[in-house]
This record gives sequence, C-alpha cells and structure tokens, in this order.
Amino acid sequence: MKKWTAAPAPAGGGDITGGFGDFLGGLLLRRGIYTMDTARGFFACDSLSDPFSLRDMDKAAEIIGRAIEEEKKITVFGDYDCDGVTATVILYSYLEAMGADVDFYIPDRSEGYGMNIPALKKILNGGTQLIITVDNGVSAAAEAEYIRENGAELVITDHHQPPVELPVCGACVDPHRADDMSEFKNLCGAGVVLKLLCALEGDENFVMEQYSDLAAVGTIGDVVPLLGENRYIVRRGLENIRRCQNLGLERLIRSAGLVPESMTSTTLSYSVCPRINAAGRMSGADKAARLLLSDSTENASRLAEELTLMNNERKNAEQKIMEDISVQLANDPSILTQRVIVAAGEGWNHGVIGIACARIMEKYGKPTIVIAVENGEGRGSVRSFEGFSVHRMLTECSDILTKFGGHPKAGGFSLPADRIGEFAERVNRYAREFYPKMPVQEICADMEVTCRDLTEDNVAQLVRLEPFGEGNKQPLFLLRDCTVMSKRALKNGLYTSFEVRSGGVVLKALTFKIPFDRFYPQVGQRVDIIAAAEINEYNGSRSVNLRVQDVRPSEFAEDRFFAAQRVYEEISRGEGCDKRLAPRVIPQDRAALMGIYDLIRKHVGMSAEDIAVYCGGVNYCMLRITLDAFAQAGMVELAPGAERAEMIPVKTKSDLFATGLLADLKRQFAAE
Repeated sequence: MKKWTAAPAPAGGGDITGGFGDFLGGLLLRRGIYTMDTARGFFACDSLSDPFSLRDMDKAAEIIGRAIEEEKKITVFGDYDCDGVTATVILYSYLEAMGADVDFYIPDRSEGYGMNIPALKKILNGGTQLIITVDNGVSAAAEAEYIRENGAELVITDHHQPPVELPVCGACVDPHRADDMSEFKNLCGAGVVLKLLCALEGDENFVMEQYSDLAAVGTIGDVVPLLGENRYIVRRGLENIRRCQNLGLERLIRSAGLVPESMTSTTLSYSVCPRINAAGRMSGADKAARLLLSDSTENASRLAEELTLMNNERKNAEQKIMEDISVQLANDPSILTQRVIVAAGEGWNHGVIGIACARIMEKYGKPTIVIAVENGEGRGSVRSFEGFSVHRMLTECSDILTKFGGHPKAGGFSLPADRIGEFAERVNRYAREFYPKMPVQEICADMEVTCRDLTEDNVAQLVRLEPFGEGNKQPLFLLRDCTVMSKRALKNGLYTSFEVRSGGVVLKALTFKIPFDRFYPQVGQRVDIIAAAEINEYNGSRSVNLRVQDVRPSEFAEDRFFAAQRVYEEISRGEGCDKRLAPRVIPQDRAALMGIYDLIRKHVGMSAEDIAVYCGGVNYCMLRITLDAFAQAGMVELAPGAERAEMIPVKTKSDLFATGLLADLKRQFAAE
C-alpha cells in the first residue's frame, strides 16, 4: 500500500499557461516550471556546455593527446554496470579510431567496484603507461599511489562524490569536485567521457553523431536525472539508435524482440540496460563491451543472444532469492513488522541482490536490506524511498561494517557474516530512534484531472516532455470518482483491462500491476485512479488509454488505514499502544471475532490489505490482530504479511480470550 499524493495547483500561472495552454502549462507549473524562460531552458537544451569548464579537463586532454602522439600504451579502466560499460566502449572506440595503442579492462563483480591492485599489476606488467578510469577512480587513493610508484600516468574521469582529498594523478575530472565550477553536475560516467571526447576532438557535433547512442544508454542505465544536458544526450542518442548506428546495440535491441526505429527512453530502460547489466552480474561485463564494439553481424548476433540468456539467468537467480526470502518470512513473520526488513542467505548471487532488494521494498513498502553470505562475509544492498536516509543509517552502523557507501535511497556494504544479526538489531534500533513514525512509500500524481481533460489533443502534447526518466518521469494523473463500466482479463489473467467514466467521458484503462483475479473493483463501483495517459493507435484509429498504476475505492480512508497499520506493527513489536485506542484496534468480544471470521470466509484468498480496502471499512489493526489470533488457534493459515488467509476446518471450539494472543493483550492493556 502506498500513500497517494498529488501536486497542488500553484497560485497564479505567470505566462506559462498562456504559452502552453491550461493542460500542458498546468503540468509544467506543478513541476516547478513557472516562467517561459525556465520552460525554454527545459525544452531547448541543444548543446553541451564547454567541456573545459570541468576542472582538470585541460590537463586530461593534454595528457591523453600526448600519449597518443608518443604511441604510449593506454588502458581504459571501466566498471561492470551499464554506465561503466558504455563509458568504456565510447572512450576505447575513440582512442582506437585516433590510432592509439589502447586496451580496456573491466573488472569482474567479484573484484569489487573500481580499481584494484591485482588488476593494476597485470595491466602495468603488460606495458601500459597511461590508465584512464571511466565511471570510477575518484576514491581510489591507494591504487593511484600504486600507479605512480610504478611509473605510469593516471587520468581519472568519474561522476561519484569525491573524498576531501583526491587521489594523486595527472588529472581528475569529476563534476562533483568541490573546486569544479562547471555548469551541469548530473552527468553519468558516460556523459563525462562524452565531454572528454569533445575536449579532445574540438567538434561536439561529430562526437554526438558518433557516440551519443551509447552515452544515452549509459545515462538511462545509471538513472541520473534526465534534465539539462542529460536530456539533450538522450534525445540525440535516441535519434542515432533509431538509425542503427551501432551494430551490437542494434542486435541487442532485436534480441529483446524490439526494433531500433521504435526505441524510447522507457524501452531502453526496460529492455537494453538490464541486458548490459546482466553481463556484469552473471558473467563478465567485457562480453557486453565486446558486443558494443563488434563490427561483425554474426559475432554481434551471438553475443546479443548470450546477453539475453544471461538476463534470463539473472531473472532466475533473482527469483530464487525472492523464494528464499518468502520462506524466511513464512518462518518468521515478525520480520515484516520491523521498521526495516532485513534478509540474509547463503548462495545468493550478490550481483542481483540489489534487484531483489528493490522488489521487496516495493512489495512491502519498507526500507529493505538483502545480504548475500559467502565464505564468512556478508555483502548487502539497501533500498529505501523519500524520507528515510540509507546513507545516514549505514553511517550510524559503520563500526560493524568493513566498508559501505550509498545515497539517501540506495546503498551497499559488507560485514562479517557473524555480525549480521547484530546489524539487523542496530538498524532497527536506529530506525526507532530517528524515525519514531516511519515514513510511508508514496506514489505521486502530477495533476488531478477528469477523463474529460484527457483529450487526444491534450495527451498528444505530452510527447514534448520526452525523453522520460529519472527527474522527468512520465506524467501521472489522479482521477477521482470514476465509475467502472466494464472489466476483463488479458493474457490469461495476468493483466486487467477495464473502462472508466468521469466528467461524462469513458476511457479504456489497462493495468499490468494487478492480475484480474486480484482486481476487486466491481462494475458500477466508484474508484480513484492514478494513471499515465497515452495515445493508442490501432487499425488506423487513435484513442486515449490509461496506463493504471494504482486504483482504490473512492471512499477509501487512507490516513485511517496507515494509522491502523502503524498501531498493529507497534503492538506486534511489543511496543504497545495508547490504551485509549484498544477498543478500536483490538477485538473486545466474540461478536467482533465472528464478524471478522465471516468476512474472511466470504473473501477467501484476499489479502488483509485488500479486505480492509474493499470490504466494509474494517479497521486494519483489528483485522490483523484477529487473523493472528485465528492463526495461533489453528483456525486459518496465513501467508507472510497476511497476503492470503485460508480457512482451516475447526473441530473443537476454543475461547480465544482465555489464552494466547488476545488474552496477553487483554492483560497488557489492563495493566497499563
């Protein structure tokens, strides 16, 4: 369950609505674009800023240019994710085209992120005289010193937050340096390399024509904000991709069942970037690099299929972790009532735990930590959402971690396996101290509308906002008090298609998030919807369709639900609750128990959350406590998080208020 929010309509409209109309202008206002000048800056970025405004760019260009002229051997040291791979390929391709003696090295995930001494020893023993990092290096002080001691040069290009003291090197290009005065700071590693090529070549248009396709893939894959120069990079890159500039990329797109001509930032994000990432997660990212460098159709086709197979392996490994976590939750349901979910397991592929972590967070709406254990070490990933800082949490627990890093919403760490239990306790103690009232995961609509507002003309204007991605999401609209006119199953019930009416207009809607057997709104029921709006073309006709993200009954009391959920978890953790709430959140007599028993029997297979939302406004806390009491007495079988409740035939009657959970709660509140 997510909390719904909608951006408020700002007072006044300036000259935006006059320039863009009420619909698109209103959307821009809600995204903080209040003036025509600001709007022009958003829509009209059509070039990169001066590459030499980046600190040390002049030094980097000089060192690299000299190395090419003097025929020194150069090694590009990359990273195993999508951004690192594309950055590596871009720089390697350019240097090779310039006649340089160049090689590249991308570490395996088992080597860890960034440069490492064993790899550097191998590279330097091979005769390399200049190492250029891409998407890493800004924190590699020890490795930089090793390179210096062995008589080679080092140029760092990176985009991560640097330490106070930079590594010793010939040049360090990173827009986040404290002394960097460049205009645009949100470049990914491939974006920094693109600007390095502009400095080396002196011709931005040539660089964009040759390399913006791969830079666009890296930019989307690294989930940096698609604003300013990133927006320009992705727009130019998509133009190149649609013309099939890179053979390997073209083969990879086709192996995903797509065609280059129809690629968007969204399809790149969901089809191409995961396949490139899969190489680094499951095998070696150098395969992805070789694919993007290939000039042989046969070789490119083979490597593209290998990456697709790796992506399938990644999905299987991810599914195994999800299944193992489900078993852990079934064996210990209390994990889900903690403020932060922590799961650990042996044999989990540490390359995919971040994906599993994000899925668990999305499913249960809580900050989540997933730890892969191997050879006495735990390697973990953390995912969170707005309002709960991952980096601050890891910092508070840093004394038991061997290393860690991250951002407000994501992070990674390692620690001795025998301290995982202690770590889980520390994490939740921290959460209780700093977040007595835990934040709730949100889904945010850009604007409240009716079906009447979503005309074909209005929705067609949304294409002007593309490309969509981080920092410039596809707009979502909140539609209140819609009437469900029809519903039907799609793809054997995996998806749900339905029609809704509001403002006197009927629109078709589709959700990939709710299977038909769990789509509980009935025909004729009034619902609220959060959805994207798209133009659908079929047999020569065009219509507006809704891509639904979430749906609820119009009368749903959201604040009441989240308050009851919070009280249930506080009681489950043994923290108690305000005694005055007891009559509203804890069943007081047999009639209350029977009412919930009948409700469960009537709605077999529904989750407690769905029962609370769709079935008569029962208090969620009372429902969960009663379900726990029934499960304890052997009357129902509960899935983790009460996602499903199945009735169990009962042969003998028992007084649930005499022993067990309800008796304990009764004594607890009587004593307070």
